[in-house]
Amino acid sequence: MRDAAPKTIYLSDYTPFGFVVDSVALDFDLDPHKTRVKSRIAFRPNPDATDRRFFLHGENLSLISARIDGRDVTPVLSEDGLTCDTPDGPFLWESEVEIDPANNTALEGLYMSNGMYCTQCEAEGFRKITYYPDRPDVMSVFTVTINGPHPVLLSNGNPVSTGQHSAEWHDPWPKPAYLFALVAGDLVAHSDHFTTMTGREVALNLYVRPGDEGKCAFGMQALKASMKWDEEVYGRAYDLDLFNIVAVDDFNMGAMENKGLNIFNSSAVLASPETSTDMNFERIEAIIAHEYFHNWTGNRITCRDWFQLCLKEGLTVFRDSQFTSDMRSAPVKRIHDVIDLRARQFPEDQGPLAHPVRPESFQEINNFYTATVYEKGAEVIRMLKTLVGDEAYARALDLYFERHDGQACTIEDWLKVFEDTTGRNLAQFKRWYSQAGTPRLSVTEDWDGSTLTLTFRQDTKPSAASPDPKPQVIPIAAGLIGPDGTEVGETRILEMSEATQSFSFDGLAARPVPSILRGFSAPVMLEHDLSDADRAHLLSHDTDPFNRWEAARMLARKALMPMIHDGADADPAYLAAITTVLSDTALDPAYRALMLGLPTQSELAALIHGEGGTPMPENIHAGVERMRDAMADALGDAAQQIHAANLVTAPYDPGAEQAGKRSLANAMLSLITRRDGGRAAQAQYDAADNMTNQLAALAALLHIGKGEKALAAFEAQWKDDRLVMDKWFGLQVQQAEPRDAADVAENLTRHPDFNWQNPNRFRAVFGALAMHHAGFHHASGKAYRLLADWLIRLDPKNPQTTARMCSAFQTWKRYDTDRQSLIAAELDRMLATPDLSRDTTEMLTRIRGAT
Repeated sequence: MRDAAPKTIYLSDYTPFGFVVDSVALDFDLDPHKTRVKSRIAFRPNPDATDRRFFLHGENLSLISARIDGRDVTPVLSEDGLTCDTPDGPFLWESEVEIDPANNTALEGLYMSNGMYCTQCEAEGFRKITYYPDRPDVMSVFTVTINGPHPVLLSNGNPVSTGQHSAEWHDPWPKPAYLFALVAGDLVAHSDHFTTMTGREVALNLYVRPGDEGKCAFGMQALKASMKWDEEVYGRAYDLDLFNIVAVDDFNMGAMENKGLNIFNSSAVLASPETSTDMNFERIEAIIAHEYFHNWTGNRITCRDWFQLCLKEGLTVFRDSQFTSDMRSAPVKRIHDVIDLRARQFPEDQGPLAHPVRPESFQEINNFYTATVYEKGAEVIRMLKTLVGDEAYARALDLYFERHDGQACTIEDWLKVFEDTTGRNLAQFKRWYSQAGTPRLSVTEDWDGSTLTLTFRQDTKPSAASPDPKPQVIPIAAGLIGPDGTEVGETRILEMSEATQSFSFDGLAARPVPSILRGFSAPVMLEHDLSDADRAHLLSHDTDPFNRWEAARMLARKALMPMIHDGADADPAYLAAITTVLSDTALDPAYRALMLGLPTQSELAALIHGEGGTPMPENIHAGVERMRDAMADALGDAAQQIHAANLVTAPYDPGAEQAGKRSLANAMLSLITRRDGGRAAQAQYDAADNMTNQLAALAALLHIGKGEKALAAFEAQWKDDRLVMDKWFGLQVQQAEPRDAADVAENLTRHPDFNWQNPNRFRAVFGALAMHHAGFHHASGKAYRLLADWLIRLDPKNPQTTARMCSAFQTWKRYDTDRQSLIAAELDRMLATPDLSRDTTEMLTRIRGAT
């Protein structure tokens, strides 16, 4: 266990490492408890460094020997590394350490998963493998020899030699230690090949455990599509002769982009129609693309220090979003991205965990793999592209790759290529990287008979992370919809840079309805006081798919509030408008399904809190449920007709066309089940030949309390498939009544297949509980206590997963004083736990300090 005493690291304190690493040779003798790692590292003084202290990171290592230029040395050891006197010129460092992969339950460094050796080195895992300057700005060429009685022995780069129990690998591309990877085990490969635009023949392998071979085809298809797309859109070709992916069951994250050897959480790469939903397929496609795209935006060009994490992650998230938009439906993808941003990043930006896209300080870097760094970071890239235009964006990216290939870079380097390409001064735009908080963008209208003037005001709430926020550059995509429903002119990009700024549209024959923030052109909270009639006009006629959906969302919000606060009936006008949209067969089925969606209960709680009220989770839940019942009644037989019209009888295909139809059909099924007692859902469950339809039917049955028989049948059918069983565990919590959610979760922890040390299984139960808004925030506080109990138990084994799960408590100051007292007691109890990890201590301290 690491010392939990906080030590804050600051961006302003950055200095280069005192030495350059010319080459690294590693030799592994694998053993579950006594793996020996020998390192031979060529160092020379760094002419750009002022601090020549020789410090190598190292944690949980048993040092066997250390030598410099062949002579034994006795370094000074500490909890986090070693120091040693060194020659003035170049020298060879050699060491041998012993590590214990089998007992490495933190899943950082070299560990074991079901008998397989694997690694996770980002951000600071390599220091648990051997002594090394474990920082991203130290890049070197690695040669790795692996010795062990395993059929498959893998590392980065290209294979040099392979023996019966030995393999040597060489990666010619310099990389930081966080991109190191090693895998050894009894694995089988699903193989293919790809020819790059430069003519390179690349062998592709997806390694899985025996028995999982039938779940590899889609992952390989997604990889090849990603490679082709990156060539066509960004001009980036792959640069090794081999690309390997390995599926691992025990993994803290989704996947890792290690050079030439990507390691994936099994849930992020294995798929079949019988065991995976349409959402699983889309997620897998996106994650494979994301990790592959890192080959250039993350590997070839990496980040100078961990404060620059958004440089590689924000850009790569934006790139994988572009990819999914091209592979599927761009409007649907954009709406899904905004739903996710509002659900995950907006609460983070407005609470005790707020931090800039590029933080100024941290105590534990693992706690900054956040929605702000990833998703808001991607939104910043999107805004930059909007401001400079597609052609200038492409030229700037070409310059970025040309100028910085092989370097560890900063946000300043990134913005400089845009300034050099376009001549723009991006100093003010840079505030998006340095300021925390979500700007509120309010707009008022003035009409003089021929000119519409829109006056915008931006305001960002001060926070501990950004106590004095300044005006930011906000690209506002705006259009006008005339009284007859036609578009008045083209979409304009209004570039706002002042606290208050006005823009005029001249020569108008009649007053239009403005369509503002089209495509969600900036990550802000828009406040626009439109009438219900104007929103209905946008819902019917807006040519921007996002804003048409947003109009429906805003109407839903307004209709829900009296149902939540006063127990009122659903607004007939809203129900009629939604019924009309759902019946429009000219619209993409996936888009129609999104139109049916209501704001999440957490989103509604944030809205009530933002307006000065106190959200009561039980009232929000009751209001949403009554709205769902009203929608089912309003649609009536039309729901059955839409369901029937969108049933797919052709062989299963995970592509956008079929997936959209299943999405709409299953949205209808959930409403039908509220009226028919589960007959249609049971029939669909019995006939389902794919997981999407089977799981949707089971969810519908569980929701009305009639899923017990189907639930038992599902378990009997899938008890030997660990990924499907994750769905079985999570679904029961998701569909539980609020009063029962914590009890259902607690009972599931007693199930013989609940392996709490497996991150996927732990998240299946407790992630579902945390996302069950009314269940987690039940007035009894039992969900708070249950989660705290399990986080205390998990922390000594896996601090990283524990710390991330603590975010379930981040919005606690929204709620009434009784709930706040219950949560505060659990936060204090966890903080009082002896030997609490640094990861978890930092998260809980920040959450507890909320104001």
